Amino acid sequence: MLLQAVAAVNTVEEQRARWERKRSRTAKELVETEQKYLEQLDLVTTYFVTILKAKGTLQPAVREAIFGLLESIHCTSQILLLHLERGHLELGLEGFCQKLELYGHYAENLEQAKKTLQEQVKKNKAFCRFKKLQESRPEFLGWQLEDLLPLPLQRLHQYKHLFRDLMENTSPDSVEFQYLAKAVKSVSEVSQWVHSTIRSHENSMQLLRVQKLLKGQKTKVLTPGRWYIQEGWLMVVPTKGEEVKRKMFFLFSDILVATKPCHPLHPLNSDKFSCQAVYPLSQCTVDKVFGHTQSQGGLLSLSFPHKTLLLMSSNQEDINNWYLNLTTAIR
Repeated sequence: MLLQAVAAVNTVEEQRARWERKRSRTAKELVETEQKYLEQLDLVTTYFVTILKAKGTLQPAVREAIFGLLESIHCTSQILLLHLERGHLELGLEGFCQKLELYGHYAENLEQAKKTLQEQVKKNKAFCRFKKLQESRPEFLGWQLEDLLPLPLQRLHQYKHLFRDLMENTSPDSVEFQYLAKAVKSVSEVSQWVHSTIRSHENSMQLLRVQKLLKGQKTKVLTPGRWYIQEGWLMVVPTKGEEVKRKMFFLFSDILVATKPCHPLHPLNSDKFSCQAVYPLSQCTVDKVFGHTQSQGGLLSLSFPHKTLLLMSSNQEDINNWYLNLTTAIR
């Protein structure tokens, strides 16, 4: 009995020692990666923001559009690192969590910042020369300004994993655990905000791309709340004895657009598609007519109030994707 009790104590002690070793490694990694991150932010704030303010190469509004909240994020990182290096994890996390929304707002502005930067490089010769000169400094190690601007969002992703690893190897009874749990929750919420922002931007780019692919302005693809899902070639099977027609379809969250390619010799629209029909998905049902087994391709039946559309593909995976995405969109 005594031997069992001693063994149990030893096992608990061994587990605690393992936790402590993992925790020490993660704490060290957090400090080292924060130092590296701060060095990279320093490059932007020292060699770009501060000097540009003094030189006036960029108008204040333009400078703000490119660098925005980067100085505030840099300052937040400096304070966090100071506390981490002194072993004051709770103080560091408390202050950091209060400033976390900076990362969400930074993400919202990042695409506009990149766009403004591209415009200035093209039309502002003085800024273009200045940028190349700064990037050629040995401290930059080949980095360009375009590479450094997304760093805060990459660091946010690292925070999420580092804080979680620290929490999982910290005793739930300790004060530190409570601060870490709060930090993990806060970082996860802001990460979700950033992810939604990125997804929304990517969707806008897809909608714009499809709008440009369509001939004329009759079909409005750019509509608030609409999400791009899929596009591809499908065969339209006629209900009567006509020939099967190959068409390009674009699937969105609320509509399915059927198109055909414009004439390859058309002087303006040779690479575009002509819209033939727009099918609202609000009153649509979709069924697999065949394609349930591992056969070659399949046939989908789309039923609308006044029309039935039969769509076929010889590719099994392709027809399965269309069925899944159509079903999801209709829901």
